[in-house]
Amino acid sequence: MSKRARLERAISGELPDRVPVALWRHFPVDDQRPPDFVESLLSFQRQYDWDFIKVTPASSYCLADYGAQDEWIGSLEGTNRYTRRVVQRSADWLSLRPLDPTRGALAAQVTTLRLLKEALGSEETPYVMTIYSPLAQAKNLAGLETLILHLRSAPERLKTGLNTLTESTLRFIEAIRPTKPSGIFYAAQLADFTQLSEAEYRAFGMPNDLRILEALPDAWWLNILHLHGDAPMIDLFTEYPVQVVNWHDRSSSTALADGKLKFKGAVCGGIGQWNPLHNGTPTEIRAMAREAIAQTDGRRFILSTGCVMPITTPLANIRAVRRAVELN
Repeated sequence: MSKRARLERAISGELPDRVPVALWRHFPVDDQRPPDFVESLLSFQRQYDWDFIKVTPASSYCLADYGAQDEWIGSLEGTNRYTRRVVQRSADWLSLRPLDPTRGALAAQVTTLRLLKEALGSEETPYVMTIYSPLAQAKNLAGLETLILHLRSAPERLKTGLNTLTESTLRFIEAIRPTKPSGIFYAAQLADFTQLSEAEYRAFGMPNDLRILEALPDAWWLNILHLHGDAPMIDLFTEYPVQVVNWHDRSSSTALADGKLKFKGAVCGGIGQWNPLHNGTPTEIRAMAREAIAQTDGRRFILSTGCVMPITTPLANIRAVRRAVELN
């Protein structure tokens, strides 16, 4: 069975030949040049034969052309630390303008997807591009503390900035259409009760989320929603137009089986990002994978983690995740 057919069966609720599986990770330093980034993505894919490739650039790719700066200083998740924020005062949201996706850091990601498509050739491996929600982009432009301050003290100025970030994101999505991704991995950060209230996310997050997701091409059949955080507002997203939902199911109060009752498509997760994937053993991983497959009856389910794989994950543990679906 092809990877696409396997995923489509899983999404629709039919029983595929086996449970689909995929892990993804950051590639710090390698992600600075499209050829290096693509080679790293392909090497990871060829080694483990995942059912789809998630293209995971640094979160700054959509913000660098505003002047945001970051660097990798050894984070085990492979994420960068921001060293220069763009937004300091609430008035700074008003000065943002939509970016040109044919220039700068956005253009580099268009090139990455084009090179990936060319390298895969006739190989039918689905790939999805990571898109950070406008609210997540705003957090990285300002820093979390400043963003929340502006959200509560200058809401209309922040909404103006969010509208600009949404327009910039829509232009980028249009620019990557010729590279024919299978969909996007939409990272909805801050939809978490430890950071915002439900009313705040409804006002500042949902409208722009839906503008973006409803504008996706009909041909993109593998759109994945990622809810970041340990207290996600699961019930807010049940009607989002996506095929797959991924969240930190092993560290949040919403288990896979409970989430599956709330969403129409497939749920994605089952393996703890840190425990056991990074810190545990292959035996623990196989046991957790079996339990996740049992929770979901192996239907409408993709085996993965709730977030990025740590870049220092033991190779035996990665192999254990991949082999787990062959044993069931």
